[in-house]
Amino acid sequence: MTAIGIIGAAGRMGQAIAAELSVQGITPAGGVDKGQGDLTALVGASDILIDFSSPAALAANLDTCVAANTPIVIGTTGLEAEHHALIDEAARRIPVLQTGNTSLGVNLLAALVEDAARRLGEDWDIEIVEMHHRHKVDAPSGTALLLGQAAARGRGVDLAAHTESGRHGITGARAKGAIGFAALRGGSVAGDHQVILATEGERIEIGHRAENRGIFARGAVKAALWLVGQPAGRYDMKSVLGL
Repeated sequence: MTAIGIIGAAGRMGQAIAAELSVQGITPAGGVDKGQGDLTALVGASDILIDFSSPAALAANLDTCVAANTPIVIGTTGLEAEHHALIDEAARRIPVLQTGNTSLGVNLLAALVEDAARRLGEDWDIEIVEMHHRHKVDAPSGTALLLGQAAARGRGVDLAAHTESGRHGITGARAKGAIGFAALRGGSVAGDHQVILATEGERIEIGHRAENRGIFARGAVKAALWLVGQPAGRYDMKSVLGL
């Protein structure tokens, strides 16, 4: 049986993953959280790690996994360019799956968004609206960025150069070809995402609503079981879904 270790074990997602492992009859190899616990020992006892900790912990987590030749699934959000560079470097040595969202439904949504953006021209404006619980600290969410990246791939453009967000006051006309983001925070919302494609006289709205964190845990465990045995490289949830 695959031994799965959890980084960020005391967090909301860490607890949800532990619960999902129990449902599937898998005993966790153990867990660490915010410097509590022996990461090296956990990696040594695990066939694979699932990381839902923090961007600040990523470098140490990757270094430890590379040293032990242990694959890792990274679901941590709020990652910057320097974090992705670290992931690229680690992926030369070990299998790494990084995603802004482990939900199977969200990743299918991303594939639909990419296809729609590819087929529709720049006269179709793209807006991504997301809402999460009041405790979420990063915005736009990792999932919103995942959807934005899917739209940018469909259009063959760089997302950073075509992003509009944080509109306030007199903003002027919307830039042609822009991909807009709006982030809402409140209550206990697990995660709502809507992608709107709008042009003169019509619009398409497609979205996903997370009712609990169990869906992310289920996807994370599926990703971990898939990643074990893969060759070194960088993967995402599209690979898990065969998209």
